[in-house]
Amino acid sequence: MAKRILNVVTNVGHYDDPSHETGLWLSELTHAWQVFEDHGFEQTLVSPRGGAVPLELRSLKFPNYDKTAKAWRADPARMALLETTASPDQIDSAHYDAIFFTGGHAVMYDFPDSDGLQRITREIFERGGIVASVCHGYCGLLNTTLSDGTYLVAGRRVTGFAWLEEVLARVDKLVPYNAEEEIKKRGALYEKARLPFVSYAVIDGNLVTGQNPGSAKETAHKVAGLL
Repeated sequence: MAKRILNVVTNVGHYDDPSHETGLWLSELTHAWQVFEDHGFEQTLVSPRGGAVPLELRSLKFPNYDKTAKAWRADPARMALLETTASPDQIDSAHYDAIFFTGGHAVMYDFPDSDGLQRITREIFERGGIVASVCHGYCGLLNTTLSDGTYLVAGRRVTGFAWLEEVLARVDKLVPYNAEEEIKKRGALYEKARLPFVSYAVIDGNLVTGQNPGSAKETAHKVAGLL
């Protein structure tokens, strides 16, 4: 029976300042989706509220807009998937072998406090399934606790978009918080590559995390390897 992946995407389209748009960083989804598809995995999209997913405009420009992202946008059926995502209450976690949190700055707003996503993540993790994130996707792990009340990330090796990368991307004044610092406050053993924006992914048991958009493919390959 094919393995099943639950890909998590955002519903948010702007920062606190509505004039600054954001959304899903498309290649983080398309790179991982391609890897999982090549392995024959079944995939579902879920978002905190269900329904439509805005796209981060910066992810649709060179050098981030690669052939997988272009192919996705050129495919009406694929684009329709981003208009009709499931909501957490429609998801039975028992049907999934892994959950994969995609990024884009938008997820900083709607991932951390989604009770439904936390439930799904906890259930998958505690029965030995894979919990994974790339880039800002780790914001979806910030407030997820296990059945004993401890943070899922506490004492575990984790990576995700670094504060230095926020500064270099010139969004450090726009983001609602410092995700790197917040994950450390939860007891995560945060680590990052020596250089910003290079691919870097970490495995700690059944937790797999990637640092930045360029890490999506590596992260997905590590998830596939564990499955």
